[in-house]
Amino acid sequence: MDRDGVIALFDYNYWADRHLLDVAAKLTPAAWRANSDVTTRGLRATLVHALDVERSWRLRLQKRPKAEWDAELDPGSYDDPKTLADEWRRDEAEMRAWLSTLDQVALDAEWNDGGRDRFPLWFFLVHVITHSQQQRSDAAILLTRIGHSPGDIDFLNYVDSASTAR
Repeated sequence: MDRDGVIALFDYNYWADRHLLDVAAKLTPAAWRANSDVTTRGLRATLVHALDVERSWRLRLQKRPKAEWDAELDPGSYDDPKTLADEWRRDEAEMRAWLSTLDQVALDAEWNDGGRDRFPLWFFLVHVITHSQQQRSDAAILLTRIGHSPGDIDFLNYVDSASTAR
């Protein structure tokens, strides 16, 4: 996969994340913090987990110290969707800055940290995207169950909205 393809996937990823956070901003504080008996986590914890995994994989792929990427974000630190959205925007800027430095050689280079997974770097970047998509699916279910469906959040919906915005 080339850098333009990777960046397009991350553009979609951040569009979808922001969309869910915009919908979540309409919730009561209790609904934002509620646990779930339908998915693994409640809405707040699900979205914090998505950001946590995006961040930790970026730091890990940048070969940062384990102490940086292994620490988990605490859902309790995000009292409302805006606080989480602000944190996500900061992380998005760091991810985009790093992605802009990657050339085809870097994307195709085998990455491993001494473990069993040895794949081209771009495989791990796609993993970040697909993991976030799974978390957004869980979040969309939770939002829909409480009357706040986020609507369509597929890639082509992003492409259509991005081309309309131009």
